[in-house]
Amino acid sequence: MSKALDINDLKTIARRRVPKMFFDYADSGAWTEGTYRANEEDFRKIKLRQRVLVDMTNRSLESTMIGQKVSMPVALSPTGLTGMQHADGEMLAAQAAEEFGVPFTLSTMSICSIEDVASVTTKPFWFQLYVMRDRDFVKNLINRAKAAGCSALVLTLDLQILGQRHKDLRNGLSAPPKFTPKHIWQMATRPLWCAGMLKTKRRSFGNIVGHAKNVSDLSSLSVWTAEQFDPQLSWENVAEIKEMWGGPLILKGILDVEDAKMAALTGADAIIVSNHGGRQLDGAPSSISMLPRIVDAVGDRIEIHVDGGIRSGQDVLKAVALGARGTYIGRPFLYGLGAGGKAGVTLALDILRRELDITMALCGKRDIQTIDRSVIAE
Repeated sequence: MSKALDINDLKTIARRRVPKMFFDYADSGAWTEGTYRANEEDFRKIKLRQRVLVDMTNRSLESTMIGQKVSMPVALSPTGLTGMQHADGEMLAAQAAEEFGVPFTLSTMSICSIEDVASVTTKPFWFQLYVMRDRDFVKNLINRAKAAGCSALVLTLDLQILGQRHKDLRNGLSAPPKFTPKHIWQMATRPLWCAGMLKTKRRSFGNIVGHAKNVSDLSSLSVWTAEQFDPQLSWENVAEIKEMWGGPLILKGILDVEDAKMAALTGADAIIVSNHGGRQLDGAPSSISMLPRIVDAVGDRIEIHVDGGIRSGQDVLKAVALGARGTYIGRPFLYGLGAGGKAGVTLALDILRRELDITMALCGKRDIQTIDRSVIAE
């Protein structure tokens, strides 16, 4: 892992170390994966202005996201099954993020529970909520996040119905994995991964098993999850969640200007321009292509963040230049986690920070908070 120079290097290592079904889970999009690819490709189309003979000393990447200080404008996205990329994955990633000075967001569909992550961190992390039909369970999740001291709630709006991801269906994805000949072979060829999993008790959905009604084993969990995502989620429900939570609220999954205008009326603290990493509506535009339009429409009324397709520090700079106050990385930190656990997550963040810092300097800027569209080449 010491030879990894960019996020793609970490991806290559993770592919060798993580069983195929779990690597593919992180590295897949819906249907044709067209939107997944567009998220990355559209970043590459954006060109930067190179500036020379300017003072490049005393540079700073420090900023804030929803008023919270960050060492750079990057947060770790909520990702499901993180603990299947590496044993105790959410706990290790949260520790790495805390030490680095950036937010970690725990998914509802995590392997390690809210309480697990709280037990190994000393600063507040963020919690991402899926709204289920079982409203008592939703209230319980919110109360558990409050009890753990979570400092922001990220409400995901774009997963009322699950997009079809062909790789997951072909791989027979499950957590813990099924013991079919195919799955046994995948695990047998990843001995370090297996050794880690044998040492931990966290192999299923920690926020759900033992907390949701009548969910005590894997078979009932799979049925419950399929039935519980609420297709009737509405803006009225957002208001209810905001009142129930009572703290900083971020709305994730905004990709349309009209939806952004509606979101700005909710009183939420920020929105995340997102297409769920290309994992929901295949054929939707990339997140970065919609960012400037949404910034122009509501940027003066609500803080705007973005995720999807960020694979380098240059991508972070481009997003900030186009109006994002913060950015989120999912796959980059998962590749790092799969490649080398906590150290791999730290390395992924280090790579992004170095790329962001050097790119900012070569664009003639010293402070990330002064970055605007003037660094974008026409």
